[in-house]
Amino acid sequence: MKDLRFHDLRHEATSRLFENTDLDFMEVKGITGHKSLQMLSRYSHLRAHKLADRLAGGKR
Repeated sequence: MKDLRFHDLRHEATSRLFENTDLDFMEVKGITGHKSLQMLSRYSHLRAHKLADRLAGGKR
């Protein structure tokens, strides 16, 4: 793949950790090595249906 960088893989992996696990921000931060929660928050794309499920008491 042309123009694929380490950052692209890191972004994808971080996004999947938020999407497919029940890890919280601090746990994901420890895995990915992000220095601030502000930078890490760029990867936590909220999905409306998942947020609605959580507000209704559902698990991540």
